[in-house]
Amino acid sequence: PNCRAYDPCFGYELAVILQDGTRRMLERQEDLFYYVTLMNENYAHPPLPAGAETGILRGMYPLLDRPGAVVQLLGAGTLVREALAAAELLERDFGIRANVWSVTSFTELQRDGMACERWNRLHPDDAPRLSWVEQCLISSAGPVIAVSDYVRALPELIRAWVPRGYTVLGTDGFGRSDTRERLRDFFEVDRRHIAVAALYALREKAGVEPSALRDAIERYGIAADRPEPWSV
Repeated sequence: PNCRAYDPCFGYELAVILQDGTRRMLERQEDLFYYVTLMNENYAHPPLPAGAETGILRGMYPLLDRPGAVVQLLGAGTLVREALAAAELLERDFGIRANVWSVTSFTELQRDGMACERWNRLHPDDAPRLSWVEQCLISSAGPVIAVSDYVRALPELIRAWVPRGYTVLGTDGFGRSDTRERLRDFFEVDRRHIAVAALYALREKAGVEPSALRDAIERYGIAADRPEPWSV
């Protein structure tokens, strides 16, 4: 319970998390320790968005907020970049706008949701509190797609507080050694699979025709009939 686990994507997220950990562990002498996952993948790191500190520490914040977005893409760790790329594919190839959220900690989001549930249960005469997940997503539109480098059980931690349809992509299966691109393709968590998951989730809710989904599968070279990655 005193472990604070984070999976940042960008350098500014790491800086905010480390500053918070230093303040809480050293200055305030709180009984905590921080578990932070870092990758060695090379990519550009943008500057800190204004006002993002609170969301970084609470577990998620908006990274790409577009007017008229009809689907919400949640990315964790380095797969935030795949979610951003999937948003580009959806708009370029199908005219569909997506918002992208960086999830720095599914576990912090779960704890916050559990705390809200408990408070609401024990304070029936007070106005109910909303979890951070609900606060973030309640004013947005469309289904929610979550992707991480970990098994589906991790993003599943927040399903109870996602206010709409929720699709989870993850790396369930045997551990493997290969390039990042091939592994993300194998486990079906790359930008192409995120885009296809979004189209599938939108097929009844935003007027997306079945032909668009078939077109995406063919356009992106996805082998629809290969075995499930967790079975081989």
